[in-house]
Amino acid sequence: MDDDSDLPHATPDRDYDTIGEKPAGAAPVPRPKVPGTLPPRGACDAHVHILSGRDEFELWEGRSEDPPPGRGLDDWLDLLNAHLSTLEIDRVVLVHSILYGTDNAVTLAALKRLGDRARGVGLVSDDATAAELDRLADAGVRAIRLNHVHGGVISWAGVQRLAPMLAERGMHVQMLLHAHQHLDDLADGIAALPCPVVLDHLAWPELGNDRGLDTLERLVGDGRAVTKLSGIYRFSDAPWHAADPLVDRLVQANPDGILWGSDWPHIMLNGAPMPDAGMLLDAFFRAVTDSDARQKTLVDTPARLFGF
Repeated sequence: MDDDSDLPHATPDRDYDTIGEKPAGAAPVPRPKVPGTLPPRGACDAHVHILSGRDEFELWEGRSEDPPPGRGLDDWLDLLNAHLSTLEIDRVVLVHSILYGTDNAVTLAALKRLGDRARGVGLVSDDATAAELDRLADAGVRAIRLNHVHGGVISWAGVQRLAPMLAERGMHVQMLLHAHQHLDDLADGIAALPCPVVLDHLAWPELGNDRGLDTLERLVGDGRAVTKLSGIYRFSDAPWHAADPLVDRLVQANPDGILWGSDWPHIMLNGAPMPDAGMLLDAFFRAVTDSDARQKTLVDTPARLFGF
């Protein structure tokens, strides 16, 4: 695994048992509730993962769980299509799951099946080459992801090395981190990257701990980062009112700096209750009431970042 020890608040890499099967993750609801407000035409769910049968695609030995059993890629694509059609969402971004490590095959297969309404976010290692980035870009991948919460895969130093190559290809960096643990230390480096940066899950804060939130607001407000209104069920309780003040703060800072994603099918819950994506979309519309901000978050900003 990559060593991020130079970051004083980095989450340590986990010591996984890499032999045999892992505990199976929980299955999502077969179809979400119909949201009370329907999104505008061209809306994008900018954060879902695609899974497969355990033996269809190679799983990363460092994963913490296996995909829920009993479904292959075709079944997961059927569930994804049911998810999107129920929410009346036209576009989707597949964020390659860390369950598969840097083997992006399952995500690339799904992108091919979904066609032009889908884009991808891939996982690569520190030594990724220009040819590898070209191959991913040609397949519809528009970003690479740094997972600074669970460790492994690419390091911050690797992201800094690859950023100029990403910029040349119209790609960006997506980061999973904790605002209260990581963001103050990384902010200057994030602002200096030559490519756009997306911070997942509102920078996954610890509600009640304000550390890093001023930094997050500044990065979004200055246009140095986009944040994704996703994964709020990981740090607040349904119906997630506790996240509303932070959402409003960031929308006010820069309505062009927000994406929305369901985080479907909600893998690696780590004790959080399984959410309903229709309720998550309702929570977005409750927190973001301005029609222009809704249009930018659901349609315009994902179209700009992912090339729809």
